[in-house]
Amino acid sequence: MMNVDILWSNFLSQIKEEMTSLSFNTWFSETELYKLEDGKAYIIVPMPIHKKHLMDNFSTLIVDKITSITGSNYELELLLKEEIDKIIPKKEESTIVVEENNNVNIKPQSNLKSKYTFDNFIVGNSNKFAHAAALSVAENPGNMYNPLFIYGNSGLGKTHLMHAIGNYIIENSSKTVLYVTSDNFIQDFISMSKKDEHGSNFNYVDFFKNKYRNIDVLIIDDIQFLGGATQTQQEFFHTFNNLYNDSKQIIVSSDRSPGDLKQLEERLRTRFSWGLTVNIYPPDFELRKEILKKKIIAGNFEKEIPDDVIEYIASNIGTDVRQLEGSITRLIAYSAMMGGSEITLDLAIEALKDFISKGMSEKNDVHRIQKIVSEYFQISVEDIRSKKRSSNISFPRQIAMYLCRVMTSESFPKIGIEFGGKDHSTVMHSVEKIETEIKQNKDLANIIEKLKKDIGVV
Repeated sequence: MMNVDILWSNFLSQIKEEMTSLSFNTWFSETELYKLEDGKAYIIVPMPIHKKHLMDNFSTLIVDKITSITGSNYELELLLKEEIDKIIPKKEESTIVVEENNNVNIKPQSNLKSKYTFDNFIVGNSNKFAHAAALSVAENPGNMYNPLFIYGNSGLGKTHLMHAIGNYIIENSSKTVLYVTSDNFIQDFISMSKKDEHGSNFNYVDFFKNKYRNIDVLIIDDIQFLGGATQTQQEFFHTFNNLYNDSKQIIVSSDRSPGDLKQLEERLRTRFSWGLTVNIYPPDFELRKEILKKKIIAGNFEKEIPDDVIEYIASNIGTDVRQLEGSITRLIAYSAMMGGSEITLDLAIEALKDFISKGMSEKNDVHRIQKIVSEYFQISVEDIRSKKRSSNISFPRQIAMYLCRVMTSESFPKIGIEFGGKDHSTVMHSVEKIETEIKQNKDLANIIEKLKKDIGVV
């Protein structure tokens, strides 16, 4: 059976030729074939809106294309990533063929996704060390930083870097690479208890050892999920030792550092620290903007997305790269649903109002400053963010802008967005004005100092 990733790549390349780039990038570029099973094609889509739109408008086209490629008819089942666990069993990582002589013929698959490369990984201050370490390992696997342990919160690029390492090694050497999640490893380990038609499990044991030990590079994602699986940890310990002693490269990722993986055995945590441990931090504002711009360029969207919209998204969506990229997909889809409306800041605010991370305003220092300044001058936060020009509002607004500039690391454009979409030049003028008046007006200087103490974020 054709590998599902190859099948879907073939599907996407064919379907791309039958529609506009806007439609393809909006509705198909983020889809993924999960598996073909029991007459159903399970397809992962990024958002609920895709389910309805694809079923209503493209279901016949999708079914026809899959039939053309596979020679079989399948019923569509569209899923969000969070719904995958409801569908079992999970997709196999390798194909096992048990022949008459009881030998196991393994068709090795790297499980790598070709779309993840070093070329399209956006480097910034928060991830440049992890990127440099990953590239070093890719250029000299087995000899440089072994094992490489990458950790950080979900959605920061760990998986991208791991696939990039694997793809680089395959492209530039003859080494064999295997990427799996810890869940894949657990499932393969459990399969060793199966019995073949002769009542033996030797074939499955051989399959497991061939898959995980006769390779040059093992990449295992989300190692924290081995916690609690005692027997699987023991098997991974032996697999690790076997590969390490043969100078084979091991790359591991987790959502926390080795020392914090308390559910894993001490001997495993110790081995994870033998090589190099690197942390990927959440992207700062500038990196978030670069990620969004890269997504827009790669999508080759027919509509231009203005800088103020990019600033708004980078300011409000949070630090999860998947959510940042998903916001662009959502925005384009919303524009298409509104009859191809021009993408403006107002449209973006409407399109993403339910997509903005909950609690962002509580963590945002700009919002905190606005609240404290508003309370001091006895006006509302809505007033300070409005376009009202009366002196009792405009002057506190200028003070708030000044404080945002000197007490946070935010840019002039971002501060402008947080004040109702003001132009960056307006913010610059306000900051300069307050700076000048502080030098001449001691009362104002005292007010600023009091506000700084109340804000308490330096």
